[in-house]
Amino acid sequence: MSENRMPEADVDATGAGTVTTTVIPAGEPAGKILAERELQSKSGPETVVVVRDPGGALRDLSWAPEADTEVELVRADTEDGRSVIRHSCAHVLAQAVQDKFPEAKLGIGPPIENGFYYDFDVAEPFTPEDLKDLEKRMKKIIKSGQRFARREYASLDEARAELAGEPYKLELVEDKGRADSGDAGGAEALEDAEIMEVGAGALTAYDNLNPRTGEVVWSDLCRGPHTPTTKFIPAFTLTRSSAAYWRGDQKNAGLQRVYGTAWESTEAMDAYLDRLAEAEKRDHRRLGTELDLFSFPDEIGSGFPVFHPRGGIIRNEMEQHSLKRHLSAGYSLVNTPHVTKGDLFRKSQHLSWYSEGMFPPMVLDAEYDADGRETKPGQDYYVKPMNCPMHNLVFDSRGRSYRELPLRMFEFGTVYRYEKSGVIHGLTRARGFTQDDAHIYCTEDQMEGEIASVLSFIISLLRDYGLEDFYLELSTKDPEKYVGGDEIWERATETLERVATNSGLELVPDPGGAAFYGPKISVQARDAIGRTWQMSTVQLDFNLPELFDLTYNAADGTKKRPVMIHRALFGSIERFFAVLLEHYAGMFPAWLAPVQVVGIPVAEAHEKHLEDVIDELRGRGIRAELDLADERMQKKIRNHTTGKVPFMLLAGDRDVEAGAVSFRFPDGTQLNGVSRNAAMDKIVYWINSRRNDVPTAERV
Repeated sequence: MSENRMPEADVDATGAGTVTTTVIPAGEPAGKILAERELQSKSGPETVVVVRDPGGALRDLSWAPEADTEVELVRADTEDGRSVIRHSCAHVLAQAVQDKFPEAKLGIGPPIENGFYYDFDVAEPFTPEDLKDLEKRMKKIIKSGQRFARREYASLDEARAELAGEPYKLELVEDKGRADSGDAGGAEALEDAEIMEVGAGALTAYDNLNPRTGEVVWSDLCRGPHTPTTKFIPAFTLTRSSAAYWRGDQKNAGLQRVYGTAWESTEAMDAYLDRLAEAEKRDHRRLGTELDLFSFPDEIGSGFPVFHPRGGIIRNEMEQHSLKRHLSAGYSLVNTPHVTKGDLFRKSQHLSWYSEGMFPPMVLDAEYDADGRETKPGQDYYVKPMNCPMHNLVFDSRGRSYRELPLRMFEFGTVYRYEKSGVIHGLTRARGFTQDDAHIYCTEDQMEGEIASVLSFIISLLRDYGLEDFYLELSTKDPEKYVGGDEIWERATETLERVATNSGLELVPDPGGAAFYGPKISVQARDAIGRTWQMSTVQLDFNLPELFDLTYNAADGTKKRPVMIHRALFGSIERFFAVLLEHYAGMFPAWLAPVQVVGIPVAEAHEKHLEDVIDELRGRGIRAELDLADERMQKKIRNHTTGKVPFMLLAGDRDVEAGAVSFRFPDGTQLNGVSRNAAMDKIVYWINSRRNDVPTAERV
């Protein structure tokens, strides 16, 4: 290289000296240059696994550019680095499976969030013993240090000949040929992001080479990239197996899928597995059953939850607090039916853009004569998937003045969406759910201030329920699925972006993620174990007011079109319930808890004393119960600790004599000999203050 060429390396913005880029000379392998410049760690999270070229493509370290090229170094402890490690580990899994089961046929094996999978056509489902044996085989492969070597096929025919015994890979080769010839169907077949075998460039395979002899040990059709060798996979484990279908279509062949996870270090993997175990303990479906909160009866149908008495109490408390906050913030409560004529959703264009997410229509109102001949055709009725078209009808029910704006309509509106059975997931992905839905109609001058106010209100209300860690996501126009002009979309997007930026919260782009009628801001919340949940959405809409010809009388006497803001704060009551249940691991704050206080007498002689306390607490609006079960006190304490009751009141001889009670808290701490009036005041104050922490002897 001459002295005038660009610098070989830059440092990151922190000034810590970490190299993030370097220039690879023409014709030189990237890995060789990194080694010569001592930019490559031999092991650990800092290890560079691939590089990113100026076009954004990830490249193997064996890649040699045609001209001097500045590249970004991709470390093992980055999301891209982990994906490469995981995809490489998927290849090792497939090699191990075909070593153990030579007749196994290969499906696809992509990296996914936090791990990877590979699909196989095998004679019998994998057993837990199979997974243990496969892990052992994989460890031997990794330890041997096999080299991943990229190879281009000279032609499709060469690939067909080599893969003659792999029918699923052959199908992908044929799709690649169709796509390269301009066939839209072939290109569409390869759009699945999890298909790592083929891409836009050359058709390639990766050979696993014996590090000593260079002999090809195993090969797979793949577009890559991969780690340099199998030793760059520092930590992995197989997690489970399941049934699957080729390319996710139940009409296709049944396969067996093996899942695993892989990380840049054993420490990172162990931390993930700990989080996974904690998430499993917090799974709202399990807690819902254990705490008797809700169920999904088969007799009703998949995706339709039923709330039990205790779950109903929590839900009602959530709704009532939300309702009070909305009314005090100037929202007007409305209510709309669950079913409507199909013409309403044609007008809103939901039937044009969203019909796949709607339940099939019911044909009603047909009339027949005495001979059974139809004299009046029926009409299609739909259960509603959205509340917004009906709110537009409320707005349009009479003339509106600019003096009424902003008009904020709010509803607990139950909607129904046809989710495929494979994606239904407890309360977080249901077919019937209730939105705390609001639609705000305002002037263009009010628009930005109203969105800022809505965003502030959302964050404030979510904090009431104990969520504190937020960031924002800006979803912009899907170029294939939208209504309205580009200028309107640009104006709406710029407004949302400005408000989001001014909020001071982190803003993350979501290109193409908007609904068909307008861009949106999503409020993302992190729970107690760091997982992210999409909570509230705010969508700015110039299009539905146009479709419904909504107008208001402006100050100058003309009729003008309002701007419409769509806003669901919880997303849905059911989903928010699940998020809080997992966030608190079932230990709801006392103000939400279905049973807030339980009285536990030491013996029968102490029952009347506690009964009077419980009755008075009930009179003060507290959900209190007296446990008179024929069980030992310690077992009762264990039962109610497991049942997540925030306050347990005990009474024995000394308490009765002193007119007192003793507190027992969920963490096992106690507060003894508290006068009954003081105890009740402490409980009422704690609950009415809506504290979200767990009461303990120290805090109370």
